[in-house]
Amino acid sequence: MPSATRSRSDIKREAIINAATQAFQEFGVNGTTMDKLAELANVSKRTVYNHFSTKEDLVMYLIKAQWQNALLNVNVVFDEHSPLFEQLEVMLLADIEFMSGESHLELARVAIGHFFYEPEKLKDEVQQLKAQESSMHKWLNSAKKSARIDCDNVQHVVDEIDSLVKGQCFWPQLFKIEPPLSRAEKKRIAGGIARLILCRYEAQSKQSSGQ
Repeated sequence: MPSATRSRSDIKREAIINAATQAFQEFGVNGTTMDKLAELANVSKRTVYNHFSTKEDLVMYLIKAQWQNALLNVNVVFDEHSPLFEQLEVMLLADIEFMSGESHLELARVAIGHFFYEPEKLKDEVQQLKAQESSMHKWLNSAKKSARIDCDNVQHVVDEIDSLVKGQCFWPQLFKIEPPLSRAEKKRIAGGIARLILCRYEAQSKQSSGQ
């Protein structure tokens, strides 16, 4: 019996998450109510609250899911025989596509607004995301082991990349200071960041050989 109860609960939870994904895309986060989610998921509003106590909790769940799908599963494996620039540019472009995507930006606006007066709680949520090893971590660690990248701390390099990406492709769009980026602009920014990072961290012996 408990197993059947858990199974029904899991099905309802999945229905709520799917309904939220659909509703946020169609109506926007602010235009979606818990009543609307209950209607779309074909469950009671009480059931929605049993799984997610607030709409903001659901938003954070979706942000984490987006993070895992878009960043942790980037299909780029370090190739020691290929130019670093081409590999890094691909990864950066995927990062930029995610960070500047309207669905991610809309969820981020709600999350930041919700946690504005609870910075410690937001800090905890962000730390949970950063604690996961991303594809960028794996790529840099492999490049370092192959003596293609020369750095003392891979996490510091990841943080630098994160700041460069968000400074051009997240914060300005989040606050609507800048318009959405075109594909050409995203590629230009990815190439610029890749060159900057490699100028600083690519092993000198490889740079001098033109690889």
